[in-house]
Amino acid sequence: MDLTKELGVNEQTPKEIVTELDKHIVGQTEAKRSVAIALRNRWRSRQLSSDMQDDVIPKNILMIGSTGVGKTEIARRLAKLVKAPFIKVEATKFTEVGYVGRDVESIIRDLAHISVRMVRQQRTEEVKEKAAKMAVERLLDVLVPEPKRTQSPLGRLFGNVEEQPQEEAQPVDDKKPGREFVRKRLEAGKLENEVIELEVADAAKPMVGMFSGSSLEGMSDNIQDMIGSLIPKRFKKRKVTVAAARKILEQEEAEKLIDMEEVSETAVKLAEHSGIVFLDEIDKVAVKGSSSGPDVSREGVQRDILPIVEGSTVMTKYGPVKTDHILFIAAGAFHMAKPSDLIPELQGRFPIRVELNSLKKEDFERILTEPQNALITQYKALLETEGLKIEFKDEAIGRLAQLASDVNEQTEDIGARRLHTLLEKLLEEISFEAPDMVKEGKTEVEIDAEYVDKRLKDIAKNHDLSQFIL
Repeated sequence: MDLTKELGVNEQTPKEIVTELDKHIVGQTEAKRSVAIALRNRWRSRQLSSDMQDDVIPKNILMIGSTGVGKTEIARRLAKLVKAPFIKVEATKFTEVGYVGRDVESIIRDLAHISVRMVRQQRTEEVKEKAAKMAVERLLDVLVPEPKRTQSPLGRLFGNVEEQPQEEAQPVDDKKPGREFVRKRLEAGKLENEVIELEVADAAKPMVGMFSGSSLEGMSDNIQDMIGSLIPKRFKKRKVTVAAARKILEQEEAEKLIDMEEVSETAVKLAEHSGIVFLDEIDKVAVKGSSSGPDVSREGVQRDILPIVEGSTVMTKYGPVKTDHILFIAAGAFHMAKPSDLIPELQGRFPIRVELNSLKKEDFERILTEPQNALITQYKALLETEGLKIEFKDEAIGRLAQLASDVNEQTEDIGARRLHTLLEKLLEEISFEAPDMVKEGKTEVEIDAEYVDKRLKDIAKNHDLSQFIL
């Protein structure tokens, strides 16, 4: 099966990928280009002969840049853009084997689970029409039940005596609407709000947290599956509307039509050849020089990540997953540490280094207005729900951008996140008073540079205050 046609490798050209990312992220062209090339190389490698495909491994990317410049946002938008299994994890969640915490192999297990969900969703779409027809038949069985049948005592004991329709005991009501009549009413949507009693499988509650936080956590899935297969399914009766019953029955019928073994096999291949892992906060497990104490665990995390990045086989509940062709994108601020503080073997596995630029006043202006659902657009929409229209003058946007740049220089540089704190403080009073303002007849507010200075200038000037408030 050619996965390229359905899931996995993106068809977009590098320019198209960058254009898509430009809609949401300001600047950082170099990082966007690197990500776009890496994705396109996936497509290119698929066009090679099978012998060469095995040798062409993805070139992993290391993004370096202070917080709030767009590293995680690139990952988020990339996840929506690609039709491939994608997982974003923080390196700080993991500990080396022997310590309490998640082991790094759980990254690949989670990736395999995401891949299975994607393939299963697609298979469900493929059988949707057939499942809908079968669901209608089951609905009709509930709405127009068959006449009850009797069984002799011997039949109950041995199960091999033919059942007899109970025609004499219960005479059939000639006026009862027939199956086809009910089908027509069902198709016309006249029964959607009717309440019926439906027998549905009682989903067993998962044993949350079993073995969690240990290197044995992978066993938990297998044990749960094993116990689930031993315990017979229980059914319970629910009173639901026909519309809700249709959804439940469609889901049940779709599950019967899907071959889960084929789904698992396809999903494992998809994860192996198209999976993307975004490792955030990689700088937090970097160790400065040779040190002992708690840092030994951090270096251990790097050593545990290493075999997964360079290529190994991880056992999952869906089968073994090879990590050789999974694309890894690591990111970190590297304030306290440098990329060279990572262990040399791990550094070598991230050949593409991209430095993201710190944001300037011009960038902040663009961030406030340009992206889809930009910050100012969000605040306008939120207050419009109260009936209050807010208009930001260009001079106010420029002043906000300048303040964000100044405060970032004077205190910690937290990038675009500074705009969130500034805007919240700026609009605090308006947000609080909005319902009363509308009641009094004031439905429009204009925000200019003077208003921005009134609300924020003194705080921004006072270094001590800005540290706590902004």
